[in-house]
Amino acid sequence: MKNELQNIISGKSQVRHGNSIQTISRYLRESESASRALKSSKQIKSEETALIKQFCDRNSFWITYINIHAFISSGAEQKVYLQNKHKVIKLNDSIYYESWKDYFNNLLLNNYFFPDTAYQLIGFYEQAEVLYAVVEQKFVQSDSATELENVKHFLNSNGFVNTRNNDYFNDELGIILEDLHDENVLTFYNNLFFIDTVFYLTDQFYQL
Repeated sequence: MKNELQNIISGKSQVRHGNSIQTISRYLRESESASRALKSSKQIKSEETALIKQFCDRNSFWITYINIHAFISSGAEQKVYLQNKHKVIKLNDSIYYESWKDYFNNLLLNNYFFPDTAYQLIGFYEQAEVLYAVVEQKFVQSDSATELENVKHFLNSNGFVNTRNNDYFNDELGIILEDLHDENVLTFYNNLFFIDTVFYLTDQFYQL
């Protein structure tokens, strides 16, 4: 599985709705400067932001209009809008991540582990000098409160061990999964739907 995931992150293998995410990730990798290792995470992210804007200009990948009347909710990292009765639009400024590439890795991992709630990157939106990734996701209904013990059991059976509160770690894969409280995992007909994931790759992930 680790090899498969490494290929997805590098763009060698496909995952559901992964094309646009892998394309922008590849653009950042190919454009990054040789001095990247000497820069702070803030400098790197600023450089990535400029590259993403350049990519959007060259590839007409800007989202120019958001229906603010369709606003549903917002959190620290994103704003959510109802697209229609089947889909939502989420604007994410990647605040939880040190780099935009880390955020894109999160999207790819989500789409691999939870294809029922896969993100589709449809463009970027800029407001008040803040850059947002615009992703589309299936609208999930909830018919009962999510029992966090059910989340723990499900993740444990898939190699993710609870480390603290609502955070998990897969030692075999070297992947961290955080913030899985009952608003980020919904229950419908006794099935769990992971609608907001926060994945991080550790150095261990890249080891053979």
